[in-house]
Amino acid sequence: MSVTKLFKEFIESEKAGGLILVVVTVLSLVLANSAWQTDYISFWHTKLGGHSLVHWINDGLMAIFFLLIGLELEREIYHGELSNIKSASLPIFGAMGGLLLPAGLYLLFNFGTETQSGVGIPMATDIAFAIGILSLLGKRVPVSLKIFLTALAVMDDLAAIIVIAVFYTTSIAFVNLFIALGIFGFLVVLNRLKVNNLIPYLVGGITMWYFMLNSGVHATITGVLLAFAIPFRKTGVKSPSYILQHFLHKPVAFFILPLFAIANTCIAIDDNWHSGLMQPGSIGILAGLVIGKPLGIWLFSFVGVGLGLCALPSDLKWKNIVGAGFLGGIGFTMSIFITLLAFDDVDLVNNAKIAIIVASVIAGSIGFIWLRLTLKTPIDKDEKA
Repeated sequence: MSVTKLFKEFIESEKAGGLILVVVTVLSLVLANSAWQTDYISFWHTKLGGHSLVHWINDGLMAIFFLLIGLELEREIYHGELSNIKSASLPIFGAMGGLLLPAGLYLLFNFGTETQSGVGIPMATDIAFAIGILSLLGKRVPVSLKIFLTALAVMDDLAAIIVIAVFYTTSIAFVNLFIALGIFGFLVVLNRLKVNNLIPYLVGGITMWYFMLNSGVHATITGVLLAFAIPFRKTGVKSPSYILQHFLHKPVAFFILPLFAIANTCIAIDDNWHSGLMQPGSIGILAGLVIGKPLGIWLFSFVGVGLGLCALPSDLKWKNIVGAGFLGGIGFTMSIFITLLAFDDVDLVNNAKIAIIVASVIAGSIGFIWLRLTLKTPIDKDEKA
């Protein structure tokens, strides 16, 4: 399977997956505020093997999501847009702006408060939603813009993962951590020895996840480590990385992310829900995602091009980057994921979730409308003839 075909499959699955996320999120919010509210919310906290269903989804299934993200990043680094420094520089600069400015705006409202730990919330981009909305614009979207947004979102999520590992780890069980890293090292050795069978990597990955889960470092980090341990060969369908990436597209887009969205958006919204939007944490999230993301992505990209460190693709204009920046402001699943790590207080979590949903809807709507107005409709060849 060629890289181009794999990229197209990823885009298609993310497009459909983004639409499904919208549906299941609305459904979850409706059920959480219906006559079945108590039973519905308590269902997700049902204990299974000592942990709640939500915990298994967030710490277990989401590790598979991060495995796919890692495989996507690996492909881009070895054989994609990130393999060429000139091509990679634009989304790298954009991602830097999309991380630093939202974080700065959040701290502006929350520095020294109980919600300061939520600084990572507006740094993330929901790939499924962002690509899904971009794909709704059809053939008018240049391939270079899809690549820019995808690379940007992947790097945003990688940075969010690093933030999770560094800033949201309270205590570390070093023995378990060293065992997990030792397993990772063993898998890397297998890679170097050109062992291409996926089974030892998957078994090792599950074992590494268990020890990472009990180390204090968030278990989802395992997904990214495993991705870079799995061999990437330029052998098309025979490459272990390609095989696994191809296999994971649909389960992640159509099962794991929707399940995460359902389980984490069962929010009981009271009559004063809007007052929560006026809290410092919520204001920081709104400002970070709706203002910080598009401004940071555009500004840093513009500066990078101005300094001659990267180049704007010939089929893109700066107004297109603005639109992509707004789509980058759709934090949703990744932002909610970080919220659950940043806050323990139920009220803070619910306020943040509502702010994330509102900000994502605003940013996504502006991005869609902006790009619809600024991207030219391609002329059909038959009509032109």
